[in-house]
Amino acid sequence: MTPKERVEAALRGEMPDMVPFTVYECMLPKSEAERHLRNDGLCIVERSSVFKVVYSEVKVERVQFTAEDGEERVRTVVKTPVGTLTALDKPADFTSWHEERLFKSPEDYEPLECMIQDRNYVPDYERFAELQALMGEDASVRAGIAYSPLQEIISRLMGVMEFSIQWADNRDRLMHLYDVLTEDRRKIYEVVARSPAYTVNYGGNVSPEVVGLDRFERLILPHYDEAAEILHQHGKLMGVHFDANTRLLAPGIARSKMDYVEAFTPYPDCDMTVAEARAAWPDKTLWINYPSSVHLQSIEAIEDMTRQMLREAAPGNRFIIGITEDLPPGRWQENYSAILRVTKEEGRLPIRF
Repeated sequence: MTPKERVEAALRGEMPDMVPFTVYECMLPKSEAERHLRNDGLCIVERSSVFKVVYSEVKVERVQFTAEDGEERVRTVVKTPVGTLTALDKPADFTSWHEERLFKSPEDYEPLECMIQDRNYVPDYERFAELQALMGEDASVRAGIAYSPLQEIISRLMGVMEFSIQWADNRDRLMHLYDVLTEDRRKIYEVVARSPAYTVNYGGNVSPEVVGLDRFERLILPHYDEAAEILHQHGKLMGVHFDANTRLLAPGIARSKMDYVEAFTPYPDCDMTVAEARAAWPDKTLWINYPSSVHLQSIEAIEDMTRQMLREAAPGNRFIIGITEDLPPGRWQENYSAILRVTKEEGRLPIRF
């Protein structure tokens, strides 16, 4: 089977010839080592949008500059008919740090809602299809639907501290913003469902310590199910990026309509093992993030952890080993090679130990 075929078979619940090993496109530097890994069966996960965001009246400007500390910053200015919003981000490799967020005080609710209500999502299928054709059988090309409304508020618009203050002191106003974002997300579902993408991620990064069980069940989980219903009608598979502790959320994930749990990070980094996750979600594909702390250990320890996870995942269907977090400098070549080597030797399906 090709790398892409293995991933898609695992996501459908079928039995590929071996457990797939995947790496995000930004975590696989172009090099001789990369070429050898791909030749040995590693699958790249290319993430690409299938839509463009357009505004009618709102103007969004982004300017990158060098700050006084010598580091790059990106200033975002959002001009709406009812007020101006600003944000400041610090680029950091494949991500960025939010130094100032769009929401700073209750006066920002109205312009935020104006910005959200003004935007629309226009299909951009050709670029996605071109990337699929370019990567061929070497990559799984995935689309996305941003964050669910509550996670958008927490992770992007406010941050944890400001969200906590607004939840305690100004909940009705915050929930109106949530309702506006809910309608905004519903503009996206059909656009993504009709796209060339086969797999779609719907946000994630849910921290149970912040969200809690009640808010997860009432204000996050229903959005996943609503989107999944629409995506399934068009033959798509949908997953969520759960890269934190998941034990508290596990029953809700089990009841949900999502097809795969992506970036699941097992023990020792988070609070569930591969075996526990397989038992909790037998009808969902477990697409793990290889635990980051193990990347600091010896090659022998990495090989042992890979064997342990393969053992816990037996017989091996609905299981994918992935890399979704950055590695310590200078470790990716040896670490990826060790994981792939053990997977090829001992991850043939069905797995028997």
